[in-house]
Amino acid sequence: MAAVTMRLPAVRAPLDSSALRGGEKHLVAPGDTITTDTGYMRGHGTYVEDDKLIASVAGVVERVNKLVCVRALKARYNGEIGDIVVGRITEVQQKRWKVETNSRLDSVLLLSSINLPGGELRRKSAEDELAMRDYLQEGDLISAEVQSIFSDGAVSLHTRSLKYGKLAQGVLVQVSPSLVKRQKTHFHDLPCGASVILGNNGFIWIYPTPEQKDDEAGGYATNLEPVPLSDREVISRLRNCIVALVTHKMMLFDTSILYCYEASLPHQIKDILKPEVTEEIVLEARQRLLDLEG
Repeated sequence: MAAVTMRLPAVRAPLDSSALRGGEKHLVAPGDTITTDTGYMRGHGTYVEDDKLIASVAGVVERVNKLVCVRALKARYNGEIGDIVVGRITEVQQKRWKVETNSRLDSVLLLSSINLPGGELRRKSAEDELAMRDYLQEGDLISAEVQSIFSDGAVSLHTRSLKYGKLAQGVLVQVSPSLVKRQKTHFHDLPCGASVILGNNGFIWIYPTPEQKDDEAGGYATNLEPVPLSDREVISRLRNCIVALVTHKMMLFDTSILYCYEASLPHQIKDILKPEVTEEIVLEARQRLLDLEG
């Protein structure tokens, strides 16, 4: 019989506003008046009515000189060229794959935009088109880079670098794209023994750090070797730490994830998602980040 954990209700201590990252935020709901000053320019998430600048989405007001926009708190992924994404193959079409990347429309991975097994980059023939399912089929997860944006907003991907390709043996965590911090690299080998790919589209892949980089990256063969228990425990702890950070709307990047992981070590993996434990480890991670910035 499975054990059931029961807790008595407890009053939660209010968060110190000084501990909030970036200080106070100007939050607005759809229809809220942002400003009546006609000197401001209208940006994304706003519209003008009766000389008032009004929010069209719920989010945080951001000002750049005279340009005012509202960054939505929850939104679909809007691709930008150079973004790193993690996606799932949804359909195999003629000379292309359709990929789910958490955006409004399915993304496209063209046959001409991939490396063939062995890192071969050449013109693709009819034989390659017939063998498309041997490389990627429905349900496969891939890492890729945004190559271009179509006129309708759909994203075109490529996997021409050996660091991109098919993903296997790991855990996928889906978060809001607005919580993934943009960095120079989104591939991180953490010192705890696991690696993460922080997709700009909000899909995060956690997997055991490969011993041989060249054999692991960019391949299309699925590795079905058993993953040691120690690696699975590290991956599970990292996954729960990311969920804890997302619960408290903390930005996700390698340092914040590592600090949260280290703060969670005194607790069992299954206890990390308990509200009181989540709050404790996230506050500790946030304080370490503030000390680092200071």
